[in-house]
Amino acid sequence: MAIIKPFQAIRPTTDKVAHVVSRSYQNYSRRELNAVLSYNPFSFLHIINPGYKYHKNVKGQERFQLVHNRYLEFLEDNVLTKDPQDSFYLYQVESAHFNCSGLFCAASVNDYRTNVIKKHETTLQRRESLFAKYLETVKFNAEPVLMTYEDNEEIARILAKERGRPPAYYFTTTDKVTHRLWTLSDKKTITSLQSAFANIDSLYIADGHHRSASSNLLAENSERHNPSHTGNEPYNFFMGYLIPDSQIRIFEFNRMVKGLNGLSKEEFLIKLDALYRIENQGDILYKPTKKHHFSMYLDGEFYSLYLRKKVYQFTDALSKLDTQILYKTVLEPILGIHDLRKDKRIQYGHGKHNAIKMKDAIDRGRFTVGFGLVPVSIQEIKAIADAGLVMPPKSTYIEPKLRSGLAIYEL
Repeated sequence: MAIIKPFQAIRPTTDKVAHVVSRSYQNYSRRELNAVLSYNPFSFLHIINPGYKYHKNVKGQERFQLVHNRYLEFLEDNVLTKDPQDSFYLYQVESAHFNCSGLFCAASVNDYRTNVIKKHETTLQRRESLFAKYLETVKFNAEPVLMTYEDNEEIARILAKERGRPPAYYFTTTDKVTHRLWTLSDKKTITSLQSAFANIDSLYIADGHHRSASSNLLAENSERHNPSHTGNEPYNFFMGYLIPDSQIRIFEFNRMVKGLNGLSKEEFLIKLDALYRIENQGDILYKPTKKHHFSMYLDGEFYSLYLRKKVYQFTDALSKLDTQILYKTVLEPILGIHDLRKDKRIQYGHGKHNAIKMKDAIDRGRFTVGFGLVPVSIQEIKAIADAGLVMPPKSTYIEPKLRSGLAIYEL
């Protein structure tokens, strides 16, 4: 039973929304970031890069406090305003290649603790603690946790009806993505959605494991220091964006490795031959097409690798995952990469032209060998989360990637 709550969002005013919302700041090049900060005074990037105002790089608690200050300035200047009543927010993203509709809501920290909200990635305690301290200081969520749920006819019917109304926001950003947002404040609609989600057994985190873990840590810390704790305080919830399984898009991360762990090319191929049927595909761009099938680029040539299933045993949902198979058969035992998060010999790539970029990086000598995979499916993600297992890092690149500053949840 999934609990969702409406909330009074802090949102950009209608005339400025297209100027306020931003991509995640990590997705901007340094030049692009400076251009936005220089020429767009309304960008949410000013809030999360507060040192720009003083031409200074700020870190740690000083940065957190300045983020809070910039946020207050945006409220004081009426760039951001608080909605007068609790609402859900239906948000649609549409481009030439992608379309999804989801719901901004307040998700329950208790659901996270009791595994109604399910995870498939591990989190780093250091990052959890740092972001919990950030939330405690800035006092808002601006980036929702992306979660999926099993397609549901009743939820789809309610949201389709709401999309028939004029949206509160309707704008297109410079990347040719069209954004629409509806406020759902009618009490009957809110109750209907809450009842429908009460019949959903599980929500699955698609993107935002550290954000949800940090929100849980913040709630634990806040409860300890609040003798009047009731369970209804804002810190007991975090902002989520919920979409049905069928509307999520999952892409693969390729793997690129420096060196062959002291092996010659021939020695490396012979070791691979024990676990894979290897076919040389020449210099023509080659990508895998099915599960347990990999592409490899080495010394100017592509290879197809077909897993020899008689020498690899499937024991659970994780053992069937291609990223885990590659790790257990090649990256760890042959190439000596034990820590996929920290080993500097391995890097990851994603994107429409990633196979070409991987080839180019290897041809330039930055890496020695690269591996291509097919994308993980939503069914695989759910099977691993249901089993309480954890996927290797960089197993999925998931869309939609949501804008910051479109809806803000105050803590």
